Amino acid sequence: MEIKMTTKNDFIQVGVAEVDITPDYPIRLSGYGSRRTESDGIIQRIWAKALAIGSDTDGPVVLVTVENCGLPDELTEEVSHRVREKTGVSRANFVTCFTHTHSAPCLTNAAAFLFSSDIPSHQQQTIDRYTDQLKNWMEAVALEALANREPSKLTWSIGELGFAKNRRTEGGPVDHSLPCLQVRGLGGHLRAVWASYACHCTTLAGTDNHICGDWAGYAQEAIQNTLPGVTALITIGCGADANPESRMMPMPDGQEEVFNTRLAYAQAHGEALSEEVQRLLVSDTTPLPSVPTGAFERVTLPFDTLPTREEWEARVAEGGSRTYHARKHLETLQRGEPIQTELSYPVQTWIFGEELAVVFLASEVVVDYSLRLKRELDVERLWVGAYANAFPCYIPSERVLAEGGYEGGGAMLYFGPPTPFAPGVEQLVIDTVHKLLPDGFLAESQ
Repeated sequence: MEIKMTTKNDFIQVGVAEVDITPDYPIRLSGYGSRRTESDGIIQRIWAKALAIGSDTDGPVVLVTVENCGLPDELTEEVSHRVREKTGVSRANFVTCFTHTHSAPCLTNAAAFLFSSDIPSHQQQTIDRYTDQLKNWMEAVALEALANREPSKLTWSIGELGFAKNRRTEGGPVDHSLPCLQVRGLGGHLRAVWASYACHCTTLAGTDNHICGDWAGYAQEAIQNTLPGVTALITIGCGADANPESRMMPMPDGQEEVFNTRLAYAQAHGEALSEEVQRLLVSDTTPLPSVPTGAFERVTLPFDTLPTREEWEARVAEGGSRTYHARKHLETLQRGEPIQTELSYPVQTWIFGEELAVVFLASEVVVDYSLRLKRELDVERLWVGAYANAFPCYIPSERVLAEGGYEGGGAMLYFGPPTPFAPGVEQLVIDTVHKLLPDGFLAESQ
């Protein structure tokens, strides 16, 4: 793999931009299947932000972060295509990440079975309208970041947070690392920070129906309030089986009291992340003198044995939680269309010379992936992210797949795939990551 070399004096062209993506109309929110009505208002405005690194000669990379529960694969592909047509930025150099806040608008074809019922047509029209607007906003913010590039220096460091907790097993594995990239201008002033933490944005519950960025939104807000003029971008690591610890704490009586308590926790978690970022700013950092090189590949992840038509019919007849999922697949068969047997899963990497490898895994990835990659690769030069590019379903490890439960396959009822994955998907994903990374990033024991 060719490594892009440093520009003179280690300065790299970097641009940042942000756009408010808060709808000015009620819309059904994603995240919780219990919601049936459109949103009741706005607690906190939500944003899309972009970071562009490298000159046109270098071949720039672009990161677009979005405060939403999940971006459909085809949405990312369309926005990437638009940006490529106008700027030449390749698919390997363009990545989208979403914060997975459960208090943001539904998007067309994202977790399509979430509500276990068809969405009323007038609500779907609003969702389609917002989805189209979001594509335009994402394209615009990427183009703006490319347009306002200026000489900057990049550094990075790894901090630690403590509010994530394994939600499947008491005392189970979590990843508390907080990788953070810093962008400084010619005079040394801070222009932007990008940080990532592996935890669900589920501090707020489905009983609330207001738009909010949850802890990731409050982290961005706290950083920018403390450091005026700085753009803060937050992404999520392999936190599919981690919740904020406050999510599992006892709550007071009364709906309003519960809401106020949860909101205070979301703000506190965001403030904790902000404080750790500020600590990192005055700690030792590693320079990143090279423009990153992007790599992108899709790997086919097979689903397990499909139910027969008779089995689908039996599930519809029995009623209960599996009815809607089974009925939709029966409708697919009745139209003469095939049932999905595999998933095209995008894996992406950015390599900053020999200093840093960033891994972008799609959708809801459990913590075992990041912990394994940190064993197999040089943990001091590795950043493992998830919730990137696509939102097809949970991506279980072999352990979680065997254990079953929500992340192991139960959530397929709400995303739409017909069955859990077949054994072996973890190795397929890990092998693809290794394929995209230079051997120089292997751990010494490998």
